Amino acid sequence: MAADGTWKITTKTPMGDQESTLVCTTSGDELSGTMTGRADESPINDGEVDGNDVSWSINVTSPFPMTIAFTGTIDGDTISGKAKPGSFPPTTFSGTRS
Repeated sequence: MAADGTWKITTKTPMGDQESTLVCTTSGDELSGTMTGRADESPINDGEVDGNDVSWSINVTSPFPMTIAFTGTIDGDTISGKAKPGSFPPTTFSGTRS
């Protein structure tokens, strides 16, 4: 599937760019795996795949506990979309398959 693999992700935030690694696999329309950032490794929750469209959420503890919901589109070896961190305004993310 288009989403399977390891992705180097950059998320734009008010605290600057945040780098993370997304490792995911698909089974039918389900997306599973982990996302590892500066301080947390989080399992993917509610992961879904619809063609080249993907969505998932993670729970983080740093800089404080919150859920971040991601929605994006895969185009070959690139991914981009929106991240919604808790009650904060949405931001953007992009990345490449590594």
